[in-house]
Amino acid sequence: MSDEAWFDQFIQLGAGGATRYGAAMQACTAQLTTLFERVTGPYSGLDPAELLRRLHAVDFSATSVRPLDDVLEEVSRDIASHAIVVQHPNCIAHLHTPPLVSSLAAERFIAAQNLSMDSWDQSGAATFVEQKVVGHLCGLFGYPDGADGVFTSGGTQSNIMALLMARDWFLWERYQYRVQFNGLGAFAERLRIVASAKSHFTVDKAASVMGLGEKAVVKVPVLDDGSMDANQLDAIVDQLLADGLIAFALVGTAGTTDHGAIDDLGRLAAVARRHGMWFHVDGAYGSALILGEERHRLAGLEQSDSLTVDFHKMWFQAVSCGTLLLREGTRFRHLLYKSEYLNRDTDDLPNLVDKTLSTTRRFDALKVYVMLRAVGTEVLGRMVDHLLRQTRKVADLVRLHSGFELLAPPRLSTLLFRYVGHAAGGDMDAFNRRLRAHLLTSGQAVLGETTIAGRAALKLTLLNPCLLMDDFDRLLSMIADAAERLD
Repeated sequence: MSDEAWFDQFIQLGAGGATRYGAAMQACTAQLTTLFERVTGPYSGLDPAELLRRLHAVDFSATSVRPLDDVLEEVSRDIASHAIVVQHPNCIAHLHTPPLVSSLAAERFIAAQNLSMDSWDQSGAATFVEQKVVGHLCGLFGYPDGADGVFTSGGTQSNIMALLMARDWFLWERYQYRVQFNGLGAFAERLRIVASAKSHFTVDKAASVMGLGEKAVVKVPVLDDGSMDANQLDAIVDQLLADGLIAFALVGTAGTTDHGAIDDLGRLAAVARRHGMWFHVDGAYGSALILGEERHRLAGLEQSDSLTVDFHKMWFQAVSCGTLLLREGTRFRHLLYKSEYLNRDTDDLPNLVDKTLSTTRRFDALKVYVMLRAVGTEVLGRMVDHLLRQTRKVADLVRLHSGFELLAPPRLSTLLFRYVGHAAGGDMDAFNRRLRAHLLTSGQAVLGETTIAGRAALKLTLLNPCLLMDDFDRLLSMIADAAERLD
């Protein structure tokens, strides 16, 4: 390739400068359209060992370089055709949604312009768009003037950032101690995070990343529905304080991963206020209830100090797209670092790197902007309501099926059940685990798997509002038939 030839590998400005880009996008669209039109299952059924062998045999040497159209055809044939198809009715395992077309359209702008949200001089209008979207979200969730937020890669980053700020805020407010400069010091062994026994594992991960260790997370027992037993909360916090420990943060969950349980956020907020703790709500899953008829189940969320929202769950956005909102935006100062090349004190224009652990960061706010403009919260709310109603109807199907046992009433759009027919024999747990793996690798269905009260459970996660009840009738029949035939 000559020095000039590489110009063809980029978008050029001016007339005709984007012609090759347009052709490449058309080729991608054609390949994907063909793939979606021909899909027959949620996975191709190719033995994973054979798939691994084929992909590891790909030659990346200079002599193997081929025209882009040929490579795109190869990607469609050898990779996309053997990837999980989230749009398929039988792909129903995780909090992983088919993305809205509006989100995919926004992704075109995000990728082609390749903006970075850390500084205004790398983003321009994009910074103002993120601020506009964040402001709208703060209002939607009932936060007051002065609230603020920032887009993140998802719940993990949001939860870690929230608890990091909670720790540094608490130690500064209570002891005028600055962790950013001094480290944890004598506080290292005393700091505690209080959370539900069913809180997301990223709470433990946050404690580990922060140098506190998983032992710093005190788990409150849960009720039968998977929500925190708030009746035990005050006594647990009081005991921590009596033991000379520092309970600096309380984490409530609006939608646990398995049960879809929502904690009593109002009661948790009151406990946090009483003890001067930071109250964080992990709403990665359940925050979308704010859009629909069951928004009352989030009562108390507006009293939280911080809130995690994942738009690539029940808001139907392409991965990745999340946000962290703060009731008092000034508290983002606990993440602030200055660099003369990036976010100088003398800058008049906003640099969003001031509010996040990330430096280079995608313009994911555009997906939410386009969604709000092209779809709107009314339609989104109807989608959410539909999923909740449909999950309850599918639960009824499971209850009525002699081959299945419903392990818990649904709280959001997850369904916990297992096969209990005669084919399972004596070891129900081992059989259900084997059944899930067989359905996946044979390309019949992608189901979730978890453990509930010590029992192996299959899990359906309904996040595709386009599915019909007939799809679930067929899915349950197929699972039962596969169980009967399983060796």
